[in-house]
Amino acid sequence: MIIGKVIIVEGKTDKKRLEKIIAEPVEIICTHGTLSMRKLEDIYHQAGDADVYIFVDEDASGKKLRSQLRSEFPNAVHLYTRRSYTEIARTPYEYLMKILRDAHIQVNEAVIL
Repeated sequence: MIIGKVIIVEGKTDKKRLEKIIAEPVEIICTHGTLSMRKLEDIYHQAGDADVYIFVDEDASGKKLRSQLRSEFPNAVHLYTRRSYTEIARTPYEYLMKILRDAHIQVNEAVIL
């Protein structure tokens, strides 16, 4: 069980992108796009009492996933990229850092990207 912060993302690319800039211990869990009941239960148990953040793409599949996660994690903080970027993987690092800072997640300002 994780104590602290958990960010739920769609895929490995999203996870790797966030790992490059987050400067505190945060568990990043990938849904791999689809969300079966078993996967949902696994995520729920992994998250435990941690603060949960949901950060998925701004496309149709991301919005569907966000809706599913919203019902399972009603107290989660929802993070959004701009619609013009569509995906976390296409969001500039500087903007990702702003989103994370605004959510009180420490970022490594010294990362040269």
